[in-house]
Amino acid sequence: MVLTWLDSIVSGWLRGVKQGRMPHAVLLLGASGTGKRATAVWMARQHLGLPEAGDRPGYPFEIPVHADLRWIAPPEDKQTIGVDQIRELTNELNLTGYEGGAKVAIIEFAHAMTPSAANSLLKTLEEPPGNALIVLIADRKGHLPATIFSRCQRIRFPRPASADCLSWLDRLQPGKAWAKALAAAGGAPLAAIEALERLPDTDALAAEFTNVGNGRAEPLAVAARWARLEPSFILDWLATEVQRCIVALAVGSDARPGGGVCESVPHRIDRRNLFCYLDTINRLRGQAAGSFNLHLTLESLLIDWSEGLSGLQGSGNMDTARMSFVHG
Repeated sequence: MVLTWLDSIVSGWLRGVKQGRMPHAVLLLGASGTGKRATAVWMARQHLGLPEAGDRPGYPFEIPVHADLRWIAPPEDKQTIGVDQIRELTNELNLTGYEGGAKVAIIEFAHAMTPSAANSLLKTLEEPPGNALIVLIADRKGHLPATIFSRCQRIRFPRPASADCLSWLDRLQPGKAWAKALAAAGGAPLAAIEALERLPDTDALAAEFTNVGNGRAEPLAVAARWARLEPSFILDWLATEVQRCIVALAVGSDARPGGGVCESVPHRIDRRNLFCYLDTINRLRGQAAGSFNLHLTLESLLIDWSEGLSGLQGSGNMDTARMSFVHG
């Protein structure tokens, strides 16, 4: 299915190609699930002149097998893209293409490059060899060095309007609980597809998180159950839920999105502390799995939630004693 919400991005890209203003390095920015990877594949097919390129990105998509395309991502056993991967890529880009002059390199999770890897890419971004196109995909722009950010043309992928998302999702699979899945995915339509499958998990998380906040569940017992799940799933869900709570405060008590966890938040938590809490969660999301003790980290986060985030005091950090648990 065509990703209809990307029409303005597609038309802008094709207009630049027609006018001879196509960039050599482009950075795709936006939340996971908004279509960045599908667009990167479409750009690669267009640039390499593949006959099945199509006029717009679609779902599902497959990474084409092509001698002049390189797709770089963190290895399965790592959370970062290392300098050796980038050096190998830049060396390959300097070689003559196998099937013509055009070459494409796609760096997925560009925000996961180590500092040395990012530095190794700078010269190639400034002066890509020949007819090369380098596409960087970043779900979290705050983790990108300014030197990378400034050397690429940026294309932002906003979350589409909810009505557009729901219309597209219902055409994909009619009759599913898409409104609930889309809310769980933070409004990103492609992320909602995975969220639909995990609704039983997220419903249970929401109920327990609400109970912790209302004093009806013990933080330590809930943390023990949550620690059995994948760290990325738990922390991503927490970040999305806290963001919804921040929106709930911003729009007022009569327009709280989705109820549940957000229902009691405006009555007991300062919005500045919610931002601090979200900052803590996002910093944990940016750390490699295994670099912190998930169980103890969840205990700290849930204790803070049960206490109404009163211990944060606008500092953006958990108190020193609790932070000592995080890196155990």
